[in-house]
Amino acid sequence: MSPPAVETLEQFVDVETPEQVVFSYTIAGIGSRAAAALIDYSICFGLALTLGFAALSFARRVASVPWMVAVLVLLLFAIFWGYYVLLEGLWDGQTPGKRQLGLRVVRDGGYSITFGASAIRNLVRFIDMQPGAVYGVGVLSAVLSRSGKRLGDYAAGTIVVRERAISVSSGAPVVAPGPRAEPVGTPTTVLTDDEYALLDRFISRRTTLDAERRAQFAESLAVRFRDRSPDLTGGDSAVLIELHERERSARARGAAGRSDTGAAREQYAIVAEGASRWRDFASVLATAQRRGLGTMSEAEVSGFVARYRELTGDLARLQTAAQGRQIDSVFYLSRLVAGGHNLLYRDRRVTARVAWEYLTVLVPREIRHSALPIGIAALLLFGPAAISWAAVDRDPSVAEGFIPQSMVERAQDGIERAQHHQGYIPDFGAWRPLAASGIMTNNVQVTYIVFAGGIAAGLGTVLALVSNGMQLGGVMGLYQHNGILPLIIAFVAPHGVLELSAITIAGGGGLLIASALLLPGAVTRREALVVRGRRAIRLIAGSTMLLVVAGTLEGFVSPIPWWTLNQKLLVSGLTAIALALFVNLDRGRTVTPVGTAATAAPAV
Repeated sequence: MSPPAVETLEQFVDVETPEQVVFSYTIAGIGSRAAAALIDYSICFGLALTLGFAALSFARRVASVPWMVAVLVLLLFAIFWGYYVLLEGLWDGQTPGKRQLGLRVVRDGGYSITFGASAIRNLVRFIDMQPGAVYGVGVLSAVLSRSGKRLGDYAAGTIVVRERAISVSSGAPVVAPGPRAEPVGTPTTVLTDDEYALLDRFISRRTTLDAERRAQFAESLAVRFRDRSPDLTGGDSAVLIELHERERSARARGAAGRSDTGAAREQYAIVAEGASRWRDFASVLATAQRRGLGTMSEAEVSGFVARYRELTGDLARLQTAAQGRQIDSVFYLSRLVAGGHNLLYRDRRVTARVAWEYLTVLVPREIRHSALPIGIAALLLFGPAAISWAAVDRDPSVAEGFIPQSMVERAQDGIERAQHHQGYIPDFGAWRPLAASGIMTNNVQVTYIVFAGGIAAGLGTVLALVSNGMQLGGVMGLYQHNGILPLIIAFVAPHGVLELSAITIAGGGGLLIASALLLPGAVTRREALVVRGRRAIRLIAGSTMLLVVAGTLEGFVSPIPWWTLNQKLLVSGLTAIALALFVNLDRGRTVTPVGTAATAAPAV
């Protein structure tokens, strides 16, 4: 059988392990990834429909329908934004769709994916989905990339690989000898490797050829090979089948090809010696991938590590003997080593303590560390806001050019509401929980888009910040021109500090991503993307937490009509103090080290 790299259009990426052995991952193709995505989206929509029907069925039995609907909104948001992040993090880079298709997401270097890397690649999915939701950008990126990376994979430093078990033809040297008995003595071969590969292809595919073409090929090969084994008799096909069986059996028992000399002759002996051990490891690996190493006993893990080390040694010897040729045994053994490597060299399990330290130490520290990009994002938001505020206050007619008509009409109605001492909008009343959840999920989604826009060299982030700033300032200008600015200030004050801070923090994350492309520094753009993407996702975690609180305040506190402006400004001041305390929450604190288990696992 010829090398897979020659016979197929598959892409491969080489990974060097800490044992200084190089193996190859098979890059997942566009078709298999699309099929996996269809399965996952079907599951998402199925879950959404199930939740919807469940909500309808319980609506009449639940005392508080608004609370039930609010929870439903949050769950739907979690499904469509958290499905991939959660499952890839918990299932070691797999979702149900990927598992069904034998795909897995791993980090560059073959390491197991982290929650942070999964979050980055799946938030940038918003850009990969464009235009609309046809994934044109993502498909184009994957096609142009030698590693099949979409933009989210570049930002996260990940690749999608195919892990389905390798099927090796009966002629491959990794299978045990067939039932036919060989004469006593040293097994011998009469064909070169290239000749054997040609014969093997014919034997494996002869049943798919029509009778006429099969006869032509058989005659041509029989003429070429008959003199190698003059003792063979019979028709052309019978001679070729017998010759193929002899060659297959001899190579499985360690015989070298006729053209092999020096180290190349050792490859068959290595295969014959290790074939049984490799099959045993393949069985153990399949179980470990299905159950996880965490479910195995210490003795089982130690045995797995010992077998993995044996295989890395076998692979190193086999690669030396193969002298750079992509033979099936190297390909097969590389798949086994890749599977073992992915299980052993992974991050330690994320505990509640690690998650808490991430949110209360690493996130605040990153917000301070990223003061420059956050400051630039603030300028891009508040600068256009100030300009549009002044422009609309001077000439309200310009507002119709960039402010939604509904907002213009609300500003006009605000005059009457102010005269009757009503709030900026009607109080949500019993529906405050639903309003809070809707506002919360909408704002979080906006910040995700602001962040994802950084992968487009920052253009998406800049556009989102500037357009939001212009609308914010324009609305303020309308209310000021109408003499009712306190009306909207009273509404915005309770949640505005946290909400606007969250937008600028998310914008800082998007600009961090953009800086990796525009100003990578002394490293490559790909390396800069991974490092700054890891920093940026901490900013997104921080902005999400702030928006959860801001959305709650906007739904429950901001619309209250009987609270005075001073009372709401007091809430605003308290949120500003709380934000300052949060940003400095990590002072003097350390973080529990959470690295890969690369050094710990093999030492078991």
